Amino acid sequence: MRCGEKCFLVTYEIDGEQQVAPVTARTPVEARKKLRRTHGDKPNILTVRRDDAK
Repeated sequence: MRCGEKCFLVTYEIDGEQQVAPVTARTPVEARKKLRRTHGDKPNILTVRRDDAK
């Protein structure tokens, strides 16, 4: 993990199915980019929320 990274919960939709994935990133924009890097252009990203569970 890099300095300043937090856990974000990214809710996205692929083929009508909603899924939630935890992503570690510094900003919500970076979390979106990481999700697109792993899943390609298929996911429709709905929300990006910070996971405050410790």
